[in-house]
Amino acid sequence: MSAELDRAFMAEAVAEARKGLAEGGIPIGSVLVIDGKVVGRGHNRRVQQGSAVLHAEMDCLENAGRLKAADYRRATLYSTLSPCDMCSGAVLLYGIPRVVVGENRSFQGPEDYLQVRGVELVMLDDTQCRQLMADFMEASPELWNEDIGC
Repeated sequence: MSAELDRAFMAEAVAEARKGLAEGGIPIGSVLVIDGKVVGRGHNRRVQQGSAVLHAEMDCLENAGRLKAADYRRATLYSTLSPCDMCSGAVLLYGIPRVVVGENRSFQGPEDYLQVRGVELVMLDDTQCRQLMADFMEASPELWNEDIGC
């Protein structure tokens, strides 16, 4: 996939992050793309749903619904923030071969492990993604620390 398309799909993930923030949640968003089409989108809804597991990537995969293994093998998962262990595990479980990350300065998941397991990891270091997280971490440090397990 081209860098231009990666930026366009990351913009969709950023829009999801902004939805989460507007709902009173943590501004992390994700989209799942197969064959150039968004088939799932989601945002971190742990706060809104009182959930232990609704990270953006998990919400996105849930909203994509049941897919065939062959579909996942053609997919790219976009996330505004580096996926945590749980979300990285879902990437490996479903055989998603490519993950595009908006930023990993605020939090870095097991990126090396994903790569060792054959996942192509693209780091955009996107200004919008960095700013969303920096602003949120400053405004809501206790909620941020809860989400990342501190």
